[in-house]
Amino acid sequence: MAKYETMMVTTANLDEEASNALINKFKNLIAANGTIDSVDDWGKKRLAYPINDETEGVYTVISFTSESDFPAELDRVFKITEGVLRSMTLAVEE
Repeated sequence: MAKYETMMVTTANLDEEASNALINKFKNLIAANGTIDSVDDWGKKRLAYPINDETEGVYTVISFTSESDFPAELDRVFKITEGVLRSMTLAVEE
């Protein structure tokens, strides 16, 4: 098992309930394939440059522990999920 940290930027156009549902979808996916160490909600921030004509995004950072093959699957799901503007997953050195 290895430690990872993922950051996702979701669209700010969703209402609070829909935004929480989208974030909870990924929390549940990570929890099903590993253990969540911490969740840090940064909230709505202005983007440095427009992404898909959007100037604001909701930032969430999740630290988790999982098998080494799971981050590739997580990245695939990020890419096909509507509402996710950007994502990045990094391996964290212990």
